[in-house]
Amino acid sequence: MVKILFKNTFLFVLIALVSCGRSSGQNIEDTKAVKSESATVIVGANRISEYLPLLKNKRVGIVGNQSSVIFKAETKDPNKISYTHLVDSLVALKVNIKKVFAPEHGFRGNADAGEHVKDGKDPKTGLNVISLYGDNKKPKPEQIKDLDIIIFDIQDVGARFYTYISSLHYVMEACAENNIKLIVLDRPNPNGHYVDGPILDPEFQSFVGMHPVPVVHGLTMGEYAKMINGENWLKNAVQCDLSVIAVENYTHQTEYSLPIKPSPNLPNDRAINLYPSICFFEGTNVNAGRGTDHQFQVFGSPTLNKAYFDYSYIPESKEGAKSPKHLGEKCYGRDLTNTKRLNHINLEWLIEAYNNTNSKSGFFNNFFAKLAGGNELQNQIESGLSEKEIRETWALGLEKFNKIRENYILYK
Repeated sequence: MVKILFKNTFLFVLIALVSCGRSSGQNIEDTKAVKSESATVIVGANRISEYLPLLKNKRVGIVGNQSSVIFKAETKDPNKISYTHLVDSLVALKVNIKKVFAPEHGFRGNADAGEHVKDGKDPKTGLNVISLYGDNKKPKPEQIKDLDIIIFDIQDVGARFYTYISSLHYVMEACAENNIKLIVLDRPNPNGHYVDGPILDPEFQSFVGMHPVPVVHGLTMGEYAKMINGENWLKNAVQCDLSVIAVENYTHQTEYSLPIKPSPNLPNDRAINLYPSICFFEGTNVNAGRGTDHQFQVFGSPTLNKAYFDYSYIPESKEGAKSPKHLGEKCYGRDLTNTKRLNHINLEWLIEAYNNTNSKSGFFNNFFAKLAGGNELQNQIESGLSEKEIRETWALGLEKFNKIRENYILYK
């Protein structure tokens, strides 16, 4: 597992700036990574010398959340990871930041999935924070008319239904329509080591699936932004003036551990790895671990056969899951916390749950087709197809997608 550790070069300057709030005449250098167990990774945000000159004398907006950070090393313990928020750091460097845009879960990342996120002010910097979730998914012209550049810096997890790539689409579209440059500060994709799942049918386009890509697309945010431009997916085929600040010392086979959870219900590496497989339960009457300490690492429902499933739990109201499915009810299902790292989507658990429910007619809900990208997967499961048979129907679509994907790869 890759760890990210940083040498104290630029950061001595940056820490002083953040602490004292004043600029410095010293040269700005990139934060350097120190070799760890297997590799070094330097995220785009840490490559400050690459993008700071682009911000000079510009009015800047930032699309970010709790994962939008610049990593630094602890002087007392070089194995400990710490960080400063990108917004705080750039404010300290006297960059003219005008406002912040927040995606699903909010700027500080503590809102429930699907919860309305309100506009407001960042208490630390006093900057206006504009929500890009709910009715205002795409920045309005009046919200960005005072900007020259927008920075997009959000940690993704590589699944089609994880809505940050949908926010990326709308930000790119708004930038293209209003002649604003977009800079994507790239970060590794923790599920970037494989590509899998059914391709989205355009008739089922929604905010949890906007593009004809598989459930697991195997791209970083920067690569995905290049694909959006290159495949003319923006409205009226407009082109975004895009720059990607790439990750250094990263390949798609790098096993990358996220030091900050990307959203409230993805608390650790196992949850992130299982997410593309377990999220299908969000479109059923089965709880996917929300309301527990093992989100997306367990599943269960009162309707599953307790004679077949020997694991049980009771969902509770928790941060990020105030009203989880089957709140206060005993759910029977599976504990997947010891599952080995997946290199493909696992359908066995979904099929097993459907075959052993006491309520097949109420198992799927309308959201399932949006997650799956069409009706076919539900029809296949209800028809009794095996995982192997279902996966065979994905093969041609995945082959075509992988050929397209190769055009946008930054990291082999």
